[in-house]
Amino acid sequence: MTIQLKRIDKYRWEVPKTGEMRVPGMIYASEQMLKGEKQNEPLKQVANVATLPGILKASMAMPDMHWGYGFPIGGVAAFDWETGIISPGGVGYDINCGVRLATTALVEKEVRPKLKDLVNALYQNIPSGVGSTGSIKLSVKEEKKVLKQGSRWAVSQGFGNDMDIEHTEDNGCMPNADPDVLSDRALERGRKQLGTLGSGNHFIEVGVVEDVYDQKAANVFGLFEGQVTLMLHTGSRGLGYQTRDDTLTIIKKNINKLNSKHPD
Repeated sequence: MTIQLKRIDKYRWEVPKTGEMRVPGMIYASEQMLKGEKQNEPLKQVANVATLPGILKASMAMPDMHWGYGFPIGGVAAFDWETGIISPGGVGYDINCGVRLATTALVEKEVRPKLKDLVNALYQNIPSGVGSTGSIKLSVKEEKKVLKQGSRWAVSQGFGNDMDIEHTEDNGCMPNADPDVLSDRALERGRKQLGTLGSGNHFIEVGVVEDVYDQKAANVFGLFEGQVTLMLHTGSRGLGYQTRDDTLTIIKKNINKLNSKHPD
């Protein structure tokens, strides 16, 4: 099946509502980004997401759209609180995977001559890759504190400050978090990986602020032209993967009890 797109404007495209789709799809991308046979597969996933119960307004996909597990990577959808679905990982297995911009007081002209040394130092001091372990040693009891307290645990151990908590969604933890529902396997996989970067598409990127277009917003984030920044993309690694796997196993056993069809 080839998905036919309807152009809305220069950077928005609609996947018209057909078949079992409850809402249309909305793609945010340039024409160049949508070229190529491979892009039809994630577009099918956009259409599939649009069939899910309780979906609101549209099944959306951002400019980084590519093939995922159910949603396309870059897929976004909102669901009604009463009638909508809940998924332990619509896009994939990266539960608690996130991106954060860290500012520094450094400027490009100071850092660029030392860039090679900086990259080597980052690589040597930040555990990354499959099987990597961090320097933080946790008991099961302490690991559950991490899961319960979130960013506040990190700050209590000297890994941040109160301002970090203020700038984090939900102040760094969800109030109803219950680590006791996790499997022993999930806890085991997560215990040695705290403080590691991850593998696959996780990264630390050294960047520079070239231009400021909104001075007011830049002031809030503490950004200025010529400033060196770090973009961090990390995840909960084995713990998040195992939690999703455990939950999906339960869902698969019960999915037939629901009176709804799922194309994927």
